[in-house]
Amino acid sequence: MKDLIILVADKNTESALLGLLRRPDALGIREVQFDIRVHPQRDPGVYRRAHEFLRPFIRQYRYALVLLDREGSGAERVGPDRMRSAVQERLERSGWEGRCSVIVLDPELETWVWLDDPHVARALRISLQDLRNLLREGKPPRPKETLEDLLKERRTPRSSSLYEDLASQVDFRKCADPAFRLLRETLQRWFGNAQNL
Repeated sequence: MKDLIILVADKNTESALLGLLRRPDALGIREVQFDIRVHPQRDPGVYRRAHEFLRPFIRQYRYALVLLDREGSGAERVGPDRMRSAVQERLERSGWEGRCSVIVLDPELETWVWLDDPHVARALRISLQDLRNLLREGKPPRPKETLEDLLKERRTPRSSSLYEDLASQVDFRKCADPAFRLLRETLQRWFGNAQNL
């Protein structure tokens, strides 16, 4: 039996998780045997049908982790906490009780990109000072659009590899996003390495 199956809505989130999970020591966990699946119906499919998608894997994995963006899910008005609860409840009723967690990225994955970190500046091809100027008022309210505009301005293609590169280098301690903290805490609870906690 493998440790973990992860359901995500897109390749960018898949790539970010690949980068993160390749750094178990930085997450304070042991090495984890995991598989990541991308839902063909993206965020709305994850929101409405994660339990159906993951049901066949109940006896193959110890834990299930679901990540989706609030924006684009079709449930934006519900809010991240209620979205999380609804998906979690359906997963638990379908057989994952006590073995699943749901992370709602609010508004979307790109909120994790906006950190005061030299690796972020390098990946975005801007100076660290320019990044700090962008972050002076906090994270952008439209993180995805801000990222896309900046990459376009710099003539840098937006690709899944950008997310994997960032996740494999950025200092996690700088990420105060509630969804990221929940992800890290969940992984530590399930796969904690006492040396690194």
